[in-house]
Amino acid sequence: MSQEIQAETGPEPVENEQPIRHVVRDGVDYTIIGTAHVSRASAEAVKDLAGTGDFDAIAVELCQARYDALTAERKWTDLDLYKIIRQGKAGLVMANLALSAYQRRIAEQFGIEPGAEMRAAAVAATERNLPLQLVDRDLATTLRRSYASVPWYKRLYLMTGMALGMISSEEIDEESIEKLKEGDILESTFTEFAEQSPELFEALITERDRYMAARLRQENDGACGRKVLLVIGAGHMEGLSGHLENSTEAPADECAKLEQMPARAKWPRAIPWAIMVLILTGFYIGFSRSPELGWQLVFIWVAINGGLAALGALIARAHPLTVLSAVIAAPLTSLNPTIAAGMVTGLVESWLRKPRVSDLENLRFDITTLKGWFRNPATRVLLVFFFSNLGSAIGTWVAGFKIFGALS
Repeated sequence: MSQEIQAETGPEPVENEQPIRHVVRDGVDYTIIGTAHVSRASAEAVKDLAGTGDFDAIAVELCQARYDALTAERKWTDLDLYKIIRQGKAGLVMANLALSAYQRRIAEQFGIEPGAEMRAAAVAATERNLPLQLVDRDLATTLRRSYASVPWYKRLYLMTGMALGMISSEEIDEESIEKLKEGDILESTFTEFAEQSPELFEALITERDRYMAARLRQENDGACGRKVLLVIGAGHMEGLSGHLENSTEAPADECAKLEQMPARAKWPRAIPWAIMVLILTGFYIGFSRSPELGWQLVFIWVAINGGLAALGALIARAHPLTVLSAVIAAPLTSLNPTIAAGMVTGLVESWLRKPRVSDLENLRFDITTLKGWFRNPATRVLLVFFFSNLGSAIGTWVAGFKIFGALS
């Protein structure tokens, strides 16, 4: 297919100072408007441009999951915590909630819902009976690739910083909100880390620039003469425009490549199995010396591992029976790398204190404060999962050193 590529030399402002750029690729005319995801001015600009422009389609920086969350007001009521924990997706859900909390904390200061400009674009597409193109990569894939891109020793620092940022009470002025047009909502959530980690910036921003450019070419393949309005975070304008103009790789191949999970190093996955072998070997050596020593080592393992997992559950304000389940489960799950203590405690807590519909409806408000995370039964289940896992992990190392110290 012959390629027709043309672009303006740089962004130009529309009437209310939102950056805009025009790109023509393969006969398709793209009008790209850069926005802040929590900005009244951006929402108004999108509404005006979408309502008055002569467009044949509207594309937005959303994946299907984010679009559903944006347009379905009762979306959180569909949250099945029992299923989420069983499928090992509790960490991903916590990251999603943290991202939502960050956006809502900013938005509540100025009376505008997060993603209002994307909603305005979707409404305009419906009102004008235009195709709505969802061109962003699935959020779960982006979060997983972002997490995988960071060296293992930085991940705890990353998660801690994200957790602190989402419950911060520091107010942000509207000028700072407008500066989000210089970046991206995901990048701004991880600002400090994205600046210090080229790998994280690559997964959060650069890869999505490439992905969205490829998806646009996919959606509009063979549509010569079509005019498309693209609504994206302004931080993507330069990168996306460049890839839209210059990419020569087949769009389907580009998307498939960017949806794959990067290969994981084999040795980190071997650590839990190695720990299991070492602990069982320690028990064997202890019992071979004397039954008293063997049972002493078992007691050390159960008391420390189970005790710290239970302490984690207590910190999360778990039900007493959940705390008891942590004491029982952690020493066993730590010797079985296929299951975590948090999976057991999370399932027990979700069964004992099943969240009500009203709890799920209040999620969007409760996740913005630390007190809300502990008060809402839905988020408390996730905290029980997290803290009991953390306690068990610490207990595994502490108990392991104690056991081999006793043997030596």
